[in-house]
Amino acid sequence: MNNKISRRDFVISSAAAGLAATTPVTSKAQTPAAKIKSGIKPVVIASRNGFTIKNGGDISCVETAFERMARGDDVLDSLIAGVNIVELDPEDTSVGYGGLPNADGVVQLDSCCMHGPRKQAGGVAALEGIRNPSLVAKAVMDHTDHHLLAGRGAQEFARSMGFKIEDDLNTERSRELWLNWKRRVDPRHYLDPEKRFEAGAQAGLDMVKEGLIEENDYYGTINCNGVNWKGELCGVTTTSGLAWKIPGRVGDSPILGAGLYVDGEVGAAGSTGRGEANLYGLLSYLIVEEMRSGNHPKDAGMEALRRVKDNTIEPRLLNNRGLPNFNINFYVINNVGDYAGVGLYSPENRSQYSVCTENGAELMPFEPLLDGSPSD
Repeated sequence: MNNKISRRDFVISSAAAGLAATTPVTSKAQTPAAKIKSGIKPVVIASRNGFTIKNGGDISCVETAFERMARGDDVLDSLIAGVNIVELDPEDTSVGYGGLPNADGVVQLDSCCMHGPRKQAGGVAALEGIRNPSLVAKAVMDHTDHHLLAGRGAQEFARSMGFKIEDDLNTERSRELWLNWKRRVDPRHYLDPEKRFEAGAQAGLDMVKEGLIEENDYYGTINCNGVNWKGELCGVTTTSGLAWKIPGRVGDSPILGAGLYVDGEVGAAGSTGRGEANLYGLLSYLIVEEMRSGNHPKDAGMEALRRVKDNTIEPRLLNNRGLPNFNINFYVINNVGDYAGVGLYSPENRSQYSVCTENGAELMPFEPLLDGSPSD
């Protein structure tokens, strides 16, 4: 309890200091209008892994991002500093170093970022050998006229920008889990090569059911969005992607409008979960457009979830109730700091997301569209 209090006090004191530092002084010499917009509630929102303290540090991803925003740092720089904690954590098998590899045992990483005030974005896909793909995504935004670089080209760009390239981003744990998966798949692969990846997907889900990996780690990803006292909105998403995916598979995370979308005048949305369900409808973009029409973040997110439900008709993707047998979550904020975390399911409120405000960090239950769980 003492540790929790100290973390909370740290964020609150940092927020107070940041607000004092950035509030304009009233004087005849200072003519700029108040840069601190009234009615805005600064907030950072992220997936659950944004709450856990990593790498022996003092504060989590969302707290790090909020504290840096509070002292006046650029919002996107603050958010990326937060997700870097998760990317570098060898115990988190959903992101960055130690992320679960593809079917060939190679860790391939995806990321994108969007800067609301600057109206710029950058991303990387199927990137190998670099622990912090979010930093490479930002370099694409800052130093090129492109929005997305992929594969070897993304790695060569990163090398030219001075990033360290490693031969293998697997940890002992991620490699052990891959070998476990491979032993389950290979007999069926050799008997019927055409069913290799269908068998691979089932083997992965079996490992989730057996408790060898978390469902969140199987699908991967951290999304982190924030708005500061000035109403400046940014977002970042980073992932190792679907565990044991077909080499070269790219999910929703690095795709603008899917894994992340930010409009600096409206709001931001990002996602975790089954990327293919999101890609089909570019649902982060849809959510922001729903907020542009005046909808609250929760209502905007629910509309995206209804699209997922209605577009899921393949028998292999349906449970016994005829509903999606997977989950997908959205993390949504608007330009005044209203926020929501919504998901297809939130079984017994076990699914949670991270939030940090000037009152500190906490875990919140998702607002579910559907009752029960994907396996019902």
